[in-house]
Amino acid sequence: MRMKVLAATLALVFATTMFASPLQQGENAPANSDQARISQEVRHQLLLLPYYTVFDVLEYSVNGGTVTLRGYVTRPTLKRDAEGAVKDVSGVTKVINQIQELPPSSMDDQIRRAEYRSIYGFDPLSRYAWGAVPQIHIIVNSGRVTLYGKVDNAADKQMIVMRAKLVPGTFSVEDHLEVANPTEK
Repeated sequence: MRMKVLAATLALVFATTMFASPLQQGENAPANSDQARISQEVRHQLLLLPYYTVFDVLEYSVNGGTVTLRGYVTRPTLKRDAEGAVKDVSGVTKVINQIQELPPSSMDDQIRRAEYRSIYGFDPLSRYAWGAVPQIHIIVNSGRVTLYGKVDNAADKQMIVMRAKLVPGTFSVEDHLEVANPTEK
């Protein structure tokens, strides 16, 4: 039992340090070491949220002691949990919570599952599912899909967008994927 707990802890640490995260810092990059520490701790706290999934995306920016949260969540409790976790970070004096709750929809839930299978079930892309929180996040709102995350190269990005467009019931696909190595082929 102890080995399983150790393995799970190591996997979580590895996932949060080695894989690109959909948690993206906004345009206001930390200017000093205190802001850098706050930013790093905010990222850590958000990654530890128990109900943060591939169908949610959280972004943040740090300006002094103020943290602004943005993104989309499928569970209203995740919005509150994110704000609560960030408020507890040392040095944070104010949290502006601009996270949007996606409306419940059985049709959107079907599209989410189909998008997940289409992208992560495709063998050349399955490596992006590794980690506690997969790298590519799939946001579905009224049949419209938006993709967030970081991919290794432009070819993978094209393949992911193409696979997302193949899912029946999807009205549109918006691409917010970043390429980690844009010069690689």
